[in-house]
Amino acid sequence: MIHENLIFVVCAPRSGSTLLQRMIGSHSAVYTHPEPHLLTPLNYLGYFDTVDKAPYDHINAAQAMRELCDELPNGEADYLDACRAYASTIYERVLAKTGKTYFLDKTPAYALVLPFVTKLYPEAKYVVLTRHPMAILHSQAHSFFGGDYRAAHETNPLLKPYLQAIGAFLAEAPVPHVRVRYEDLVQDPKAEMQRVLTHLGLPFEDGCVEYGKQKHISKSYGDPMAVERHDRPVTDSVETWANDLLARPEALAMARQILDEVDPAWLSAWGYPKERLFDALAGKNAKTTRTASVNTYRLKRSVLLHLRKNIHQNALGDAVKKVRYYCDVLLRT
Repeated sequence: MIHENLIFVVCAPRSGSTLLQRMIGSHSAVYTHPEPHLLTPLNYLGYFDTVDKAPYDHINAAQAMRELCDELPNGEADYLDACRAYASTIYERVLAKTGKTYFLDKTPAYALVLPFVTKLYPEAKYVVLTRHPMAILHSQAHSFFGGDYRAAHETNPLLKPYLQAIGAFLAEAPVPHVRVRYEDLVQDPKAEMQRVLTHLGLPFEDGCVEYGKQKHISKSYGDPMAVERHDRPVTDSVETWANDLLARPEALAMARQILDEVDPAWLSAWGYPKERLFDALAGKNAKTTRTASVNTYRLKRSVLLHLRKNIHQNALGDAVKKVRYYCDVLLRT
């Protein structure tokens, strides 16, 4: 059974999770694939939650799903068995061809549906990655928005929902887990990997630190560009956010405001107490972060984000809707 041989990396986007995924995935017993997004849709089928829009009446479907599940002998437990059978079939059959023992799933969106994931796989292995919240915001702003913090936050406000969801998970500990701070991982990768692998029940292998010497899959999801510049963890980006925010007073004020809206308990659970969040600013020099070099991954994401902005209120959106309409007509059977 796959239940005890699944590894979930619980993380926020832009937290250095691709690095941790590659380090654990370099173990001879572990197979991983970039962000499968397998479980998130199952959470929104109507029993636990619903999508806002769907090409069917999602409200009626949700009600029908709950009424049907009321007829199950064991109710929710039977529904979870069905969802688990679907996901486990895919995990098991992908893993079978590799000859490895564990499947590692690192999909940041799972953090927002953790109550469902932990009900579905309570016996899985959970590794929680946290990173300084300002480093996450800095990475988001500079990866796709040219250093524009406000545009990054308004387009995709990551911090509050992920700090809350992962903070609650860490505080409540519904399943056994091991927590790793990104800063500790890059400063002492061997010791941190030994802790992680002990939790997973695996022996330490040097290849987990020298991850760049292993072969890894790079596909649509995840961010392989930064992590592929090195063969092992480096500390270059641990506190670059502090220099950058000192050089951008408006961005720093916005960052403080965002974190003022976050429950201090969640920040403490993350390992970054609110009263010490900005300690790294002391003694730093104001210096803007150099714009990230252009590559196909970042170019594609930047173009998509730019085109998506106000898509429902501009001429491009109108044109896309017309094209979509005619495509639907042509493809209708």
